[in-house]
Amino acid sequence: MRDKFAFKRGVKRLTALGYEVEVDEAALRNHGRFAGNDETRLAAIHRASASRADVALISRGGYGLTRILPGIDYKAVTNAVDRGTRFVGFSDFTAFQMALLAQTGAISWAGPALGEDFGAKEGADDIMEACFDDLITGQGEGSGWRLPKKTPNKKITEVMDPSCAKATNDIYSIHDSVLWGGNLAMLTSLVGTPYFPVVKNGILFIEDVGEHPYRVERMLAQLIQAGVLAHQKAIVFGHFSDYKLVPHDNGYKIGSVIDWLKSQVTAQVLTGLPFGHVATKVILPVGLRVTLDVEGRDAFLLWGHQH
Repeated sequence: MRDKFAFKRGVKRLTALGYEVEVDEAALRNHGRFAGNDETRLAAIHRASASRADVALISRGGYGLTRILPGIDYKAVTNAVDRGTRFVGFSDFTAFQMALLAQTGAISWAGPALGEDFGAKEGADDIMEACFDDLITGQGEGSGWRLPKKTPNKKITEVMDPSCAKATNDIYSIHDSVLWGGNLAMLTSLVGTPYFPVVKNGILFIEDVGEHPYRVERMLAQLIQAGVLAHQKAIVFGHFSDYKLVPHDNGYKIGSVIDWLKSQVTAQVLTGLPFGHVATKVILPVGLRVTLDVEGRDAFLLWGHQH
């Protein structure tokens, strides 16, 4: 763990919220740029699988899971999921989530990290904490947000009104589709491997950090050319943050990428999902069948109670 202060703040915050926190013995290890060597990190995943905890929460993202995917005991992880352990994280954790879905079909949860979110120096986000509590208590039924008025040439992180949503009696536009996705760079890195899930008629959500719009487009082009996006009913953009435009972009922004994508796919393309490398993030079930309801600028992903 690079930022031990954020780690400790995260543990303190979770404890203050009333959760019983058990810190893994290797949680603060370092090995080069990694949180321990490969064997150490694999052992930590397997200890989490055997822990019978309600939630196994990542401490941080970064890079490192891809290289250990072949060593994970997916049966042990699936058994843990079946017993009620929810594996939660985002960013680099997308690699674990995609591999788990591809290998076993088991559900994991896209959500906060200990250090970046619960241990944020400015304090943890209220909406994130409320959604996390809904996950723990089994009360969450979905996530809702307000779609931006206009996406072309506008950073999609600017117009947000996120909330943890409760089920409604609305007429849904897309039914019974597998929700999957996460960090776009991690997704594209897995194409062509046994750890990339084959999801047809799905709802793909994506986010990233520090990726210039042209690189976002290049990754989306790869998913188009690999035949992945042709099989999706909807593509939902979360936050694409912390990139720097340069003069010769000449107005080419994330909104430009979104416009281009809409011209290339038949799937519905939505923006503004409160998820990514930002403080306000909802929690999403990766691999679960959900309903996507869009009415005007109101969008909901609904899945009902999960215990």
